[in-house]
Amino acid sequence: MWYFLALGAALFALGLFGVITRRNTIGILMSLELMFNAANINFVTFNKCIQGGSMAGQLFAVFIVVIAAAEATVGLAIVLLVYRNWRGIGSDHYNVMKW
Repeated sequence: MWYFLALGAALFALGLFGVITRRNTIGILMSLELMFNAANINFVTFNKCIQGGSMAGQLFAVFIVVIAAAEATVGLAIVLLVYRNWRGIGSDHYNVMKW
């Protein structure tokens, strides 16, 4: 159990580091996916260790995969619009989109 929790914590820390330090929007989205996968590993691990016969952890993991797919779709649409308007995908262009 501890190996999987350590793997989940390492993936989450790596994703958080990527979200904080990246300036490229694609890199930020990839780091968010790492954080979602870390949450999936932890959900499945806790479900297996606490309630062996239940499928609640796997159900939450599938729900997170669906949410991550929707996030990737919306994020890539925003990236394409930003690239079309400013010819770059750096995250410093997003402050211009305010009212």
